[in-house]
Amino acid sequence: MPNPAREGAGFFQALFDFSFTNFVTPILVRFVYLLATVALVATWLVLLFAGFVRGFGSGLTVLILGPVFLVIYLAVIRMTLEFYLSVVRMSEDVHKRLPQA
Repeated sequence: MPNPAREGAGFFQALFDFSFTNFVTPILVRFVYLLATVALVATWLVLLFAGFVRGFGSGLTVLILGPVFLVIYLAVIRMTLEFYLSVVRMSEDVHKRLPQA
């Protein structure tokens, strides 16, 4: 069973594989995690700026509590992506163990 992450199938080859023999999830997981990290940090920075514009107390609250919530959200996103990736890896393993017709 071909595996795009290990055998070099490209992103577009896996994306347009209508027989679903190549999985796109292992390729996309890193990109989605990077995108989520950048989006969370950018959101925190915008909220931090808006907080200090509103007042010193609001800005200080966002400065202190923002990283805590950022880490919590990032952990939830990471666990969700790891779950999806583990399901794909189990599927790959099951397909490898099935007798070939």
